Amino acid sequence: MNRASENNGKKYEEIHFVDTSKPVWNYSFFTEEVISNFQKGTLYNAYQYFGNKQITVLDRTGTYFAVWAPNATQVSVVGNFNDWTDNVHPLYVRLDKSGIWEGFIPDCNKGEVYKYSIHGFNQKIIQKGDPYAHFWEKKPLTASITWNFDFDWNDAAWMKEREKHNNLDAPYSVYEVHLGSWMKPDPFDEESFYSYWEIAERLVPYVKEMGFTHVELMPIMEFPFDGSWGYQGTGYYAPTSRFGHPEEFMALINAFHNEGIGVILDWVPSHFPYDSHGLFMFDGTHTYEYADMRKGYHPDWNSYIFNYKRGEVRSFLISNARFWLDKFHADGLRVDAVSSMLKLDYSREEGEWEPNEFGGNGNIEAIEFLKNMNEMVYRDFKGVQTIAEEATNWPGVSRPTYTDGLGFGMKWMMGWMHDTLRYFKQDPVFRQYQQNQLSFSMMYYFDENFMLPLSHDEVVHGKSPMIYKMPGDEWQKFANLRLMYTYMFLHPGAKLLFMGNEFGQTDEWNYKTSLRWDLLKYDCHSGLKKCVSALLHLMRRESALSYNQFKPEGFEWHDLDHRAESVISFKRKGKTSNDELLIVLNMTPVERKNWFLKVNKKGVWEELFNSDSIEFWGTNHFINEGALKTQKEKDGEEYLLVNLPPLAGCVFKKKS
Repeated sequence: MNRASENNGKKYEEIHFVDTSKPVWNYSFFTEEVISNFQKGTLYNAYQYFGNKQITVLDRTGTYFAVWAPNATQVSVVGNFNDWTDNVHPLYVRLDKSGIWEGFIPDCNKGEVYKYSIHGFNQKIIQKGDPYAHFWEKKPLTASITWNFDFDWNDAAWMKEREKHNNLDAPYSVYEVHLGSWMKPDPFDEESFYSYWEIAERLVPYVKEMGFTHVELMPIMEFPFDGSWGYQGTGYYAPTSRFGHPEEFMALINAFHNEGIGVILDWVPSHFPYDSHGLFMFDGTHTYEYADMRKGYHPDWNSYIFNYKRGEVRSFLISNARFWLDKFHADGLRVDAVSSMLKLDYSREEGEWEPNEFGGNGNIEAIEFLKNMNEMVYRDFKGVQTIAEEATNWPGVSRPTYTDGLGFGMKWMMGWMHDTLRYFKQDPVFRQYQQNQLSFSMMYYFDENFMLPLSHDEVVHGKSPMIYKMPGDEWQKFANLRLMYTYMFLHPGAKLLFMGNEFGQTDEWNYKTSLRWDLLKYDCHSGLKKCVSALLHLMRRESALSYNQFKPEGFEWHDLDHRAESVISFKRKGKTSNDELLIVLNMTPVERKNWFLKVNKKGVWEELFNSDSIEFWGTNHFINEGALKTQKEKDGEEYLLVNLPPLAGCVFKKKS
């Protein structure tokens, strides 16, 4: 019989009960319009239809299942409730040739472990996890779990004000975190994890104390192998069960919001692994990935590339971006490996890739996917940002789609990162010959909205921890690192710093072990941490360090003419001339006493920050204390005489 039913206040059409004596009832959420949008790639809330839903039908509680397997000949739900027996609970295939299998199983409620048993191409029988499941078994187990969310958010104040906090003219400093190794109950036990609740108790106050405005979590979407760091995901719609239930992850985000801290999620729509329970060869054929391995296989990561040409795959991915913003109140998405999505010849030699229909190397459907995704995000979610990890010279990554840009809010400034590390790795005696490595960033800075990243990628695989990239003895290493961070946090743009970098972690990052929190008992490390915190709070206090940070009127070189001394200075400009800051960097261990510093106005100046402060484990010999009065040259120009400590940065502001 046909019937329409009310469930949780929502009307569902096309409900068909064929024979209630059978264990699966033929029940559907789908309308023709929903199916059409799914196939065209414009169904942006697919998670409301697919996966598992705990509902009541004809006074029977149970779970509705829906899965897309277009080349399957039979699909069953198997789990503990039927002893993993195939064909006991078969789903019904829709007759509209959409490839969607669905059905309602009475008495199968929340918390049931299950997979789909799929009879695929050539009658191969495979068991797959649910691509839309919200909860999975804890690894090494690989089944999905029936689940519906039950969480009361109390972050309304943050959500109301989020647009102000996430604005491009607001301070934007990001602490990049790998939840599994930031801190562990047993620092050296790979399988030792705090729960989401326990992480919240420790991480939230730490980020608040440091002064970061945002935290970025390396991928938390369910993944089978710890060594992938989350970048090889199988459960795109579920936070990993390593740390607890989905509601506990919601509580972590809620806790950050209640302390005024935004949460950015690392998101990987570029590739996925070949795990047998995941998306690869989902129905025995190339369902989610390109069939042509010149486009469908990623040689760098031994993984598979989403088929962006297929509408159902685009609906899956864009809905996934929406899911984390909608259900988990995420404040932004950092999109991984965008370069690999844009270019057909990425990491491929001649003959290993095929040009697009116009003879170029751009992946046209991937470009369109990214534009559609960004348009959805900025249309439907006020006050969020999408951030592209994109390392090429692709134009307009962070420009609106109506100007033919990709539509991201920001882009990682990889060129700045490489040039900066190359400069600071050098012995200071040679820096006078390499000043262009620092000044070059402003030649192209305003082409995009840039985020300056010192990410996890820079402290792994033999690249050494940040402190050991610096030259010199122990004191010089820490002074150089404080100086580099001063340059970074006072340079225009948003900022990202990977965990452990703030206190000078002495080991390369290892996902198996905790950060070396014991190092903070040493003054050099605790002093570095205090220096970073002081810079973060300075960013929050001084509007010149964020206002117009992506516009030419927010920056001006003050002095690039002292190459021999390796002293560089620049201005950061706010809303008014009274907000202006003057930053001076002494890139050598030579003390500069009574340094002649031209200023544009007569008056009294003060030093707001000095990276050589004793509080930061500096020498404290050349702190510019008290009022600094301008003096006048013969030609009438005003100047200051200031002391520049060795390997240090100073910030000055006109007081009156």
